[in-house]
Amino acid sequence: MKYWKYYLVALLVIVVDQLSKWAVHRYMVMGLPGEIPVFGDWFKLHYTLNPGMAFGVELPPPYGKLLLTLFRLVAVTGIGYYIYRLWKQHAPNGLIICIAMIQGGAIGNLVDSIFYGVIYDNAPFGAPTPWFHGQVIDMLYADLYEGILPSTWPLVGGTHLSLWPIFNIADSAIFVGVALILIFQNRFYGPHFEAAEARAAQERAAAQPLAASDAAAAQARRDASEPA
Repeated sequence: MKYWKYYLVALLVIVVDQLSKWAVHRYMVMGLPGEIPVFGDWFKLHYTLNPGMAFGVELPPPYGKLLLTLFRLVAVTGIGYYIYRLWKQHAPNGLIICIAMIQGGAIGNLVDSIFYGVIYDNAPFGAPTPWFHGQVIDMLYADLYEGILPSTWPLVGGTHLSLWPIFNIADSAIFVGVALILIFQNRFYGPHFEAAEARAAQERAAAQPLAASDAAAAQARRDASEPA
């Protein structure tokens, strides 16, 4: 599989993610009034905006959002290079596809941060500029649990727990990619990297005599060119 085909996986994630966000913004009402049940009460479509990172965590204003966006830009560039490096090392296809899913999800949310403040005018109030301050559109609402944990549970017993994440396609791609890497890490990172390290050692060993031969030939040409 050519290395550029892995980037098509990332591109597919980006396209599906951006189309879903456009459709939510275009056809749904924000908040509870526009909520659409999908599977009973535990999974719904719910249009909301996320100004920061996962779970709504924000960096301090006024430049926290800008720093977060720039960090994401550096991160997706590094992931793109990592995909190429893994391909050069003949890494398992499954591992590279998982990394490509993570890259696609990261770029999907990066597009929101860079452009949505201008395209959808959703930059937070007081943002110094709409560029690089767009809010991420979330819509997948899993209403898993809310209540008081049993008092018999150690440490957390008797505390209130709300477990209702709201996320998007990009977040899902990142989560699935990371989860698959953790599940299959022995298959992805075990024998493959041992074999890759052995191949690299063989290539270095084979290159040393060639380098010595080239150096000797170069020295012989210099000696022949010098006047007697």
